[in-house]
Amino acid sequence: MAPRAEPEPQRRRLLSGGRLFFVLVAALLYLGWNSQTARYISPNRGIGYALGIVGGSLMLLLLVYSLRKRWAWLSFLGSTPGWFRFHMVLGIAGPLCILYHANFGIGAANSNVALFSMLTVAGSGLIGRYIYVHIHHGLYGRKLELGELRSGAEGLRSLSGSISFLPELVTRIEAVEQRLLKAGPHLSFLGFAKPTVVALIAFKARWQLHRYIRRALHAGARRSAVIALEHRRLGLTARCYVDRRLAATRRVAGFEGYERLFSLWHALHIPLIFIMVIAAVIHVIAVHVY
Repeated sequence: MAPRAEPEPQRRRLLSGGRLFFVLVAALLYLGWNSQTARYISPNRGIGYALGIVGGSLMLLLLVYSLRKRWAWLSFLGSTPGWFRFHMVLGIAGPLCILYHANFGIGAANSNVALFSMLTVAGSGLIGRYIYVHIHHGLYGRKLELGELRSGAEGLRSLSGSISFLPELVTRIEAVEQRLLKAGPHLSFLGFAKPTVVALIAFKARWQLHRYIRRALHAGARRSAVIALEHRRLGLTARCYVDRRLAATRRVAGFEGYERLFSLWHALHIPLIFIMVIAAVIHVIAVHVY
């Protein structure tokens, strides 16, 4: 019976929509920060005023995602995953418009409160995105289960035959994995700090294991002509295996910590959005009344 061919991993497109959007936003931020936009844009009239209206409206639309997620009767507005994607675009496009509206500078007290509350929400959103991808299948996938991560890590252990030329390496990796799984604060209220502790231990362990691979192969090359000939390929195979094992174990070890972090982040992010909306309303009233 012929062995089953393993499916080839999907290659990422060099120019995806997300990357193009990121490059465009980065270019606009660089242009706005390094040019004297006040010569061409006034926050009180014309395009500057329009940018303020557009940016404020986009930030208000952020609330629709929260409403759509909680109230099923709003399904006519579109799917929740679709609004999630749109929510992230709004969280970047809105602040960008407001920054151009403010000429990348500060002004009156009410303007500054609105500006900095908006930037805080935008920064909080980027942090939330980072945490989110650690507990979901990618950015738009379903929520991961701890059992799935453990199964994936166990599957990698069955591939240890690929590094049989370094028998001690498996023992060293398993010792590191045990340290990673037991690492972190053991007090429940400090569980959110576990991903950071695990990351630091994994970083140090990776460096130590790579150093062991280099030294072991150098020693083996002096004893064996085959190892000397295949030294580069064997080293690459061993390092890739180490990296995959550590990444899988690190994800298992840090999963519950990321769940706690996401809960804490969510409890903070929603009030920040409402504070931003209130500050923006006060700013608009102050500008038009006074």
